[in-house]
Amino acid sequence: MGFLSDIHGNLSALERVLDELAMREVRDIWVAGDLLFGGDKPLEVWQLLSKVGAHCVRGLGDTALCMVDPDTLLPENEEERSMSKLFVETRRALGDLVVERLRRLPEQLRIPLIDGSEIVMVHGSPVDASLEMSHDMSDAELSALVGDDPADIVVCGGSHVPFRRDLDELSIVNVGSVGAAPGGGLAHYAIITPRMDGARVEALYAEL
Repeated sequence: MGFLSDIHGNLSALERVLDELAMREVRDIWVAGDLLFGGDKPLEVWQLLSKVGAHCVRGLGDTALCMVDPDTLLPENEEERSMSKLFVETRRALGDLVVERLRRLPEQLRIPLIDGSEIVMVHGSPVDASLEMSHDMSDAELSALVGDDPADIVVCGGSHVPFRRDLDELSIVNVGSVGAAPGGGLAHYAIITPRMDGARVEALYAEL
C-alpha cells in the first residue's frame, strides 16, 4: 500500500510519486488529505487521484474549499489577498461537483491488516483531524493526540515533514508532503506492506 499526503494541487509531483509506486508494483493508493489547494492543477490532481482509485481523507485545505464561502473572505494584506485569489481560482477550476465530492470525503479511514492489526489514516491526528502531529513533539504530546484510538499504526500528514515514532505498541507514521515539502525538490511517500509478523513501513521520497 502506498501512502501519501499534502499534494496541494501539485500535479507533476503527484505523477512522479505515482510513477515510482507503479515501478514498485504498488497500486493501492491512500492519501491523507490536503489534496488540491495551493497548486495550479487542482482539477487535474483530482482527476488523476480518481483515475488510480485513491482512497482519500479530507485535510484542512480540502475542508476549506468545500465549507468556506468565497464571498466571506476579507483579506487584510497582500499575502491574504493572494491566498484569497488562489482560493477563488481553485474553487472555480474544480466546479461544484468536485467541491461536493470533497465535502463527502471522510476525516479518517481505517484499514484492517492481515496480522489482525489496524491502520488509521487521518490528516492531522485521531483526536482532531485539524491538529497535526509533528516530528518536534514529545512522546507525551503525540500520545495525547492519539488519545484512546485503538489503531496500531497512525498514518498522517499535515506538517509536511516525514517522521516515524514508535510509542510502545503504536507506530505513528507521518508521510510528509508530495507537493509542498520544505525546501522543495522532493516528494515524500511511504509504503506499508502487511505481513503476518507485523507490517513493514518504508519512508521514501522521489526527487523532482
